[in-house]
Order: sequence, then structure tokens, then C-alpha cells
Amino acid sequence: MTSVPRLSLLACASATLAAGLWAGLARIGWDLPRGAALADLHGPLLVSGVFGTLIALERAVALGRAWAFLGPVASVAGTAALLAGLPPDAASWGYVLSAVGLCAALVQTVYLQPAAFTASLAAGALSWLYGSILWARGAPVPDLVGWWLAFLVLTVAGERLELSRLTPTRRGGLPLYAAACGLLLAGAACGMTERTGAALASTGLLTLTGWLVRHDIAVRTVRRDGQVRFMAVCMLAGYAWLGLAGLALVTQPPSETAFGYDIALHAVLIGFVMSMVFGHAPIILPAVARLRVPYGPLLYGPLVLLHASVALRAGSGLAGWHPGRRWSGVLTVAALLAYPLCAAASKRFGRRLRPLSSRRAVP
Repeated sequence: MTSVPRLSLLACASATLAAGLWAGLARIGWDLPRGAALADLHGPLLVSGVFGTLIALERAVALGRAWAFLGPVASVAGTAALLAGLPPDAASWGYVLSAVGLCAALVQTVYLQPAAFTASLAAGALSWLYGSILWARGAPVPDLVGWWLAFLVLTVAGERLELSRLTPTRRGGLPLYAAACGLLLAGAACGMTERTGAALASTGLLTLTGWLVRHDIAVRTVRRDGQVRFMAVCMLAGYAWLGLAGLALVTQPPSETAFGYDIALHAVLIGFVMSMVFGHAPIILPAVARLRVPYGPLLYGPLVLLHASVALRAGSGLAGWHPGRRWSGVLTVAALLAYPLCAAASKRFGRRLRPLSSRRAVP
């Protein structure tokens, strides 16, 4: 597939992100046009419409088979159907088809490259498929959200597991990783809103956080400078939120308090996953859509704003301060808007500096 269709799919994912954020702002109390109609679609739009599309597109590009692009196309079709007003139990089957396509692509990948990290990616895709089937059959999002979180966490962790091969092998690392993934999946199966499911998922997230901090290459590369350090900071900050999500599930069980569920959910989706997106965008976007994301120190601004928004949301939830939760959503949107603007400014600033550095290099 040429770069133009890839850019079209990327543009659709970006539009879905805007719709999902609009729905999220409406969900936490902002009075927005069509906000009430979209509020219940906030989670599905972001998990399946945005991340599902992007991950399916990335895997299709990596596999290099034309049929694999049916996955992201089906996800875009599902999103279009939802935003057009079709009932979720009908439109959501587009996400199911997309998950089937992603699973097929990863089965092929596991066949071509049998390894623990490809197995982790496949387990994540299967989690998305199962959760999407449950939602298409009418299950409420809180009952299946553990599967969608497992999809995102196992996908990111699988990619980091691949890079961990660049660090010295440590005894017991792979069994511990497998145990963490198994606990997370067991928690999803029991239901995160149930005490047992929350405890299992919490143990899995905390174990996985410990594994990542010990084995991930970011622990070493954070000592370097430039883009490499920025990426490492994004990774390590995300791991902190992954661990906090695990703590929230056990100290504020979703079966007893709604804020525990909210804190854990957004610590993973914004604090962990979006931080990974910020860090990986300069590498993933050129490979997927031949779209360069220039690095510059300005990118630390949106990153700090992103994590400040999660901290405000978590703190406001614990304190029962509703205005803080509302404004945390605005900060999240501001961080996501600021990222491409800061990247563009970094590109322009870099062009202005290049002639100066060239003149200094002349003896």
C-alpha cells in the first residue's frame, strides 16, 4: 500500500481521536454540541477507533501483505458507522472484523518469527477481539474493559520485550513477564469491576511494571541526550503510571469506589499508553506513513502537560473534586494539540539553526 492510503487511514484515526476527546469532555461534565450523544462512545472510540486502527495499520505495514490492511480499514468503517448514528450493537462489528484482521496478521507474524514478544502481541490482539465481541453483543464497557486494557498493555509491553533483547539477559526475566501477562488476562476474565478481577489485574500490572523497570533498555538510554533521552523519559514516566494503575485497583477497588476504576483506567490509557505514543511517534510515523516527526526540546512541554493532566485527574478523583476532573480533560486535550505544534516548531527552529552551525564549522 502506498503512502497516500496510509496517510488517509492515519487521518481517520486522528479524526476519531478528536471525536473521542470531545466525547470524553462531555462525559466529565462539559456542555458541548452532540456531547451527550457521544459520551457513551468515549472509550470504544479511543481504544478501538484510535489505538485499534493505529496498531492494525502498524502491523499491516510490518507484515507487508495487502490483505492485512483490511484490519485498519474495517476499524475506520466501524468508527464511521458509530459516528453516523448506527446502533453500537451493529456498528461495533466493524471493530470485531478489524480485530480479526489484526489477529490473522499476528498469527502470520508468529509463524514467521516465533518469539515471546510476537506471542505477547498476538495475546493482546486476541484480548481486543474478545472484548470487542462482548461489546458487540451488548455487554457494558466496565464489564469488558479489562480485555481492552490487556490489548493495549500487552501490545506495548510486547514491543518493549523485543527491545529488551538489546540488554544483558537476566535469569527469570521471561517467566516473570509471562506470569505478569497471565495475571492481567486472568483479571480481565474475572472482570476488573469485581474484587477478585481487580486484585489479579493489579498484581499483573505491578509485576509487569517491575519487569519493565528492571529489563527495559530505557533505563540505560535515559542517560543519553537528545531524542533518545526523550523517548526513554516517555517510557519511564509511562511505567510509573502503569504501576499507579495497579495500586489504584487494589487500594481503591472498582467494586467499592467509582474513582478507583476511573483512576486506573486513565492512568493506563493516558499516563501509560499516550506517553508511549509521544515517545514512539518519531520512529513509528516515518515507518508507517513516511511522515517525519522532528525532535526538539519543545516536545517536553506537551509531555509534562500530559502527565500533569493525569495527576490532576487522579488527585481530583481521590479528593472528590469534580472541577479538577473536568479541567484535567482540558489539559489532556491541550497536551495532544501541543505535541504536533511543538514538533512543527522544532522542525522550523532546526532549519534556522542549521545554516548557523554550518558557518561555525568553517575554519
